[in-house]
Amino acid sequence: MINLNKISDIFCLVDEFWKDFDETTKPFIPGRPSNSPPIMSKSEVISICLPFHLSGSRYSKHFYIF
Repeated sequence: MINLNKISDIFCLVDEFWKDFDETTKPFIPGRPSNSPPIMSKSEVISICLPFHLSGSRYSKHFYIF
């Protein structure tokens, strides 16, 4: 089972990656940016998805219960 310290570490690593990735790819993204900011950052979404997929749970309900 993944503890809170590991999830915090995962979030920090993912957040650093997305900051660098966004800066690197910004000149190559066509169109204009959205007017409304997203509710959750990309780092938050990935930090939730990674432990879920690594846990082997088939359903998110089972993942959040255990």
